[in-house]
Amino acid sequence: MVRLEGFRELKPLDEALDRFFKRLQPKRLGTLFVRVDEALGRVTARNIIAERSLPSFDRSAVDGYALRARTGATASQFQPKTFLLVEKEILEEGETKEVWTGNALPKGADAVVMLEHTKRIHDRIEVSTPLTPNMNVSRRGEDVMRGEIAVSAKTRLKPQHLGLLAAIGKTEVEVVQIPKAAIIATGTELIKLGEKQRPHQIVEVNSIILSGMCSELGVKAFRLGIVGDDEKEIAEKIRQGLAAADAVITTGGTSVGLHDLVPAAIKQIDSKAIVVHGVAIRPGMPTALAVVKNKPVLILSGNPIAAAVGFEVFGRPLFKELLGLNEIERIRVKAKMTRRVAGVLGRRVFLRVRVIEKDDQFFAQPIRIKGSGIITTMTSANGYVIIPEDREGLKENEQVTVHLFDVLLSE
Repeated sequence: MVRLEGFRELKPLDEALDRFFKRLQPKRLGTLFVRVDEALGRVTARNIIAERSLPSFDRSAVDGYALRARTGATASQFQPKTFLLVEKEILEEGETKEVWTGNALPKGADAVVMLEHTKRIHDRIEVSTPLTPNMNVSRRGEDVMRGEIAVSAKTRLKPQHLGLLAAIGKTEVEVVQIPKAAIIATGTELIKLGEKQRPHQIVEVNSIILSGMCSELGVKAFRLGIVGDDEKEIAEKIRQGLAAADAVITTGGTSVGLHDLVPAAIKQIDSKAIVVHGVAIRPGMPTALAVVKNKPVLILSGNPIAAAVGFEVFGRPLFKELLGLNEIERIRVKAKMTRRVAGVLGRRVFLRVRVIEKDDQFFAQPIRIKGSGIITTMTSANGYVIIPEDREGLKENEQVTVHLFDVLLSE
């Protein structure tokens, strides 16, 4: 009956994370080489040095005529300068050669005039705009010089990074291995998606939500299914997850009720594994953290929103370390609260809000909360605001920082 006594102590969030990391000592996973065109979303393992300059030669940035700028420095619509059109590789004073975007500049040329500013008369080209050195020219190494860092270590590769790597001749890139997370849902009342639902049964959704949150971070998640309220079965499923993944995430069974068996199941495997049980956050108070066989186990609430918040505050920093990323913070914007909201002294509150843009300002509308199991408080929101432990609440029109997890809205 000890479980019915409630939490005797709640650890502050920062202290809980610090204790967890000190016990775990998380390190970046190993690395491997992948093809550049298959590296989207992967994290670079080290600085990527350009082995050649980009561009590798001076080239035209427009369609037009290459020439010497000083010859046409005073050209205008009323006093055009005339150049002799040639096909030579080395241009003399007063000569010009037709070039297209990306073509190498002929020797002797230091500028390109756009076609729109010229007029062709037989083998002569009239230029009607003043010329300056390097006009419409992409200089050698203007993008990246040989020996420079093209892409830094700890970078999540985006399409533009892949284009840059391909342009400097890279065919492979060394990246961090993708972390694997095993997700286990607990609760006899749960059923799988698609199963016929009977009274008092609940469709299991937490593993779906958490799998998606893992995918957003570049983590490969696989669901190990539902385990009933049986301590031995839960322990066995956790063992399976530890054998197959870099981290294990459980949902449900982590409070202090008679059927909250996950912490006890973990103690079957390692009596000293639990680092923290009970965190001063709302929602997500029953969250527990463990290190089993040198692997992290996140023991999250069975309520969907509390589970999502638990993953937000512990899963994101954990996988940041395993991926070797500098940061995986959410985009943040400043907004004004549209109404007063109460906090909870002693707990860090994660308030879901709907951010809208109106008259070039951002406003944060608090989502009315009825409990940590109300999924629509997340689907109606596009971000969250943190109310600190030492605040009784937020005032109307107070400027706050919103952590976005969706697009901004306009009114």
